[in-house]
Amino acid sequence: MKKISALLFALMLTACVSAPRIAAPNLIAAPKPIVGNTGKFMSPYTEDGTVAAWVEKGRNASMGANLGGFVGAQAGQKLAENIPFVGGILGQHIGETAGRAIAVKMAGGEEFIRANSDLSFNSVNDMAVYMYAKNSTHKDFAEALKLAQEIYPELKTAYYPAIINASAAVKN
Repeated sequence: MKKISALLFALMLTACVSAPRIAAPNLIAAPKPIVGNTGKFMSPYTEDGTVAAWVEKGRNASMGANLGGFVGAQAGQKLAENIPFVGGILGQHIGETAGRAIAVKMAGGEEFIRANSDLSFNSVNDMAVYMYAKNSTHKDFAEALKLAQEIYPELKTAYYPAIINASAAVKN
């Protein structure tokens, strides 16, 4: 029993030491955004730190994106009847595409999003780090991040690694 306890304690210590460290938002150097809407990724926050009008308009986009994912999953299931692997991949792609289209529409459309954005980024990683460093204490941050991730699906997988990489640059 003592050996098991000692082993568990050692594993916990190892897990704590090897877990990625995330720096506080105020310690991370925020990438410089593009002032204006000429970048590929529109910021869900404006230059003055408030949520963009398209975020306000898209508060229900999450529900629509989830519906799109469900529709895509159902289509994928139908495709998977004869070819399971290919059908699942197609279903996922259809779901992401439908979810993004619904989220964009509920946020006012591509033109509305672009017209109501005064900060943008050419890199999803830059947008992720900027949002964490500058906006993560905003009361609507979780909702704005979720909407941005529905509109820019690549932000879902890029967000956490970008924050870890930015945190690694922070000196202790």
